[in-house]
Amino acid sequence: MIFFTANPVNSQDWRTASSAPTGLAPDAATTPEAVVQVYGARTWGWRGNFGVHTWVAVKPEKAAAYTVYEVIGWRLRWADSVVSISARAADARWYGNVPELYSDKRGPAAEKLIPRIDAAARAYPHAKEYTAWPGPNSNTFTAWITRAVPELEADLPPTAIGKDYISDGLFGSAPSGSGVQVSLGGLFALTASGVEGLELNLLGLTFGINPFDPALKLPMVGRIGPARQ
Repeated sequence: MIFFTANPVNSQDWRTASSAPTGLAPDAATTPEAVVQVYGARTWGWRGNFGVHTWVAVKPEKAAAYTVYEVIGWRLRWADSVVSISARAADARWYGNVPELYSDKRGPAAEKLIPRIDAAARAYPHAKEYTAWPGPNSNTFTAWITRAVPELEADLPPTAIGKDYISDGLFGSAPSGSGVQVSLGGLFALTASGVEGLELNLLGLTFGINPFDPALKLPMVGRIGPARQ
């Protein structure tokens, strides 16, 4: 049985860090079917020891390129929204750090999800604000999409700090859109879901166990368990 943890942070100068694709995404030029994937990679610098940056990539049927949906905080320096919708490699390194794949959907089922993903991204309620901790941040955005599109069945890791941020009350669905969550502004949260299992978030540090897809979840480390099917 193969066990793994989240990919370690790879500290590089941000100006020269690689953004090369890693081969996790099928080549759009030779893959006619629709593809939807959810990724995450360690953030740049010291923050990467604690957390990841996540994003959603889609490729409609017969499309020649991927569209990536993500939140980038520094966009607020020159734009009126942190939401980035761009054509780039779905599986690109993030400031040199290798991404992990959290969800992978293909074919007609994936095609039906793409308009809903796009609509959710454009309706993100925190487009004009960004706070690295406890949120709203890039992981809050990805969780907003996965809650709106539970068919993605994305189990965002404990290192996706901000995924538990809820601004409109204490109760909601788990970040995967399956199950339930009680959250106090992302600083404290309890999650029970058939996708995530059981999770406890204390000040952004998440501990959990998933009996349905056996894994142990730890702060900084990530998910420990057999590769998800």
